[in-house]
Amino acid sequence: MQHYPVFFNTRAARIILSGGGEAALAKLRLLMKTEANLHVFAPDAAPEIIDWANAGALTLHRRALKAEDVAGAALVYAADEDEARDSQTATLAHSARVLLNIVDNLEGSDFITPAIVDRDPVTIAIGTEGAAPVLARQIKADLEARLPSSLGALARIGKAFRHAADTLPMGRARRAFWSEYYTKTGPASISKGEAATKAALDTLLAQHVAEAPAEGHVVFAGAGPGDPELLTLKARRALHEADVVIYDRLVSPAILELARREALMLSAGKEGFGAAMSQADINALIVKHASAGAQVLRLKGGDPAVFARLDEEIEACEAHDIAFSIIPGITAASASAAALGQSLTKRGRNTEARLVTGHDMQGYADQDWKSLARAGEVAAIYMGKRAARFIQGRLLMHGAAANTPVSLVENASLPNQRIVATTLGQLPSALAEAALTGPALTLLGLAPRDAVVPTLKQEVAQ
Repeated sequence: MQHYPVFFNTRAARIILSGGGEAALAKLRLLMKTEANLHVFAPDAAPEIIDWANAGALTLHRRALKAEDVAGAALVYAADEDEARDSQTATLAHSARVLLNIVDNLEGSDFITPAIVDRDPVTIAIGTEGAAPVLARQIKADLEARLPSSLGALARIGKAFRHAADTLPMGRARRAFWSEYYTKTGPASISKGEAATKAALDTLLAQHVAEAPAEGHVVFAGAGPGDPELLTLKARRALHEADVVIYDRLVSPAILELARREALMLSAGKEGFGAAMSQADINALIVKHASAGAQVLRLKGGDPAVFARLDEEIEACEAHDIAFSIIPGITAASASAAALGQSLTKRGRNTEARLVTGHDMQGYADQDWKSLARAGEVAAIYMGKRAARFIQGRLLMHGAAANTPVSLVENASLPNQRIVATTLGQLPSALAEAALTGPALTLLGLAPRDAVVPTLKQEVAQ
């Protein structure tokens, strides 16, 4: 992000604009919506600018900009549409250390003016770093069509009511009140006028004040394999509503960005064979915040019910009479099979697909190796990188063919996804050569489908 968006307080600010043509008109139409003290410098101003000056909307100086004009200004716009004149304005602004915008000159400007959707006091700014102004206008047009003109009135009424709403406790109770006002009560009453809307707001507040304080609740949700677009709508809503988010190491930063800015974000990362927060500490963390009345989101990579120790955390909630709910997610097995262009089950090949773990609390996990070694079997092996040689040995010992296809999918669904396609006989050496550093799932019995994902086979062992 080259340009950081801020909202500048224009009340009584002295803003200078040099220019009197079309570019100046375009800027002034927007600037006149502000509370700024506008000064336009143009020897030859357009008739509209003269009319605005006569109406008292701005002050017109029918001459070129001088150094003394810039002193004390908050912003300067160079809109003469002439390179030499704009350069002179830039020199004056920089000498006075005043922020400058040169129309249609991104590199020469200290700031840019975004496309704006105006529902005063609701203002939405849209910027593309100057890369796609047409796209910005299209987004603006789309938002203009979506947002009702009454939105500004609702916001003004709500702003005036904020002090009264402070009688509600901070956090979920207050958010629930305002959410109901802006989504239901306000839109339903605004057509009857502001007086009716204010009365409805009084009634709504009384209802919320009378309600018993909301008890804490825990949502166990799956964040999916990492791609934010694979997050379920229900999980995304839980992210928006949570007071506290306790997340695992495998939850991608892009998904965490979807949480409310006010939410308390707590990492409870675990890594096989490495230092990690203990399960007892995670349970205590969940109970602590939920017991205090918070809406807690326990966010786990993939699906919370697949090798995520969900039951232990549920039991901790039950032991303290804390209500909970579960939102499933897309597990790594599904995402990895999709990356290969394959199905986990196939008629005539396998009637079941097993989800197994490479290691458990006691070390390398034991399995029904005899059945896994049969031809045509498919298994998704979680946490299997470090156990690769152990898995290979057990399967070969129980009769698996050395040429059984094995695929490892690292960072499934993410831009840095990588696939290692090999065989059971070559599994440890292929894994060592690939030097995978991210989380990877091992798919026994599946190879990439060349017609679908030939470019994803980064490492191939024959």
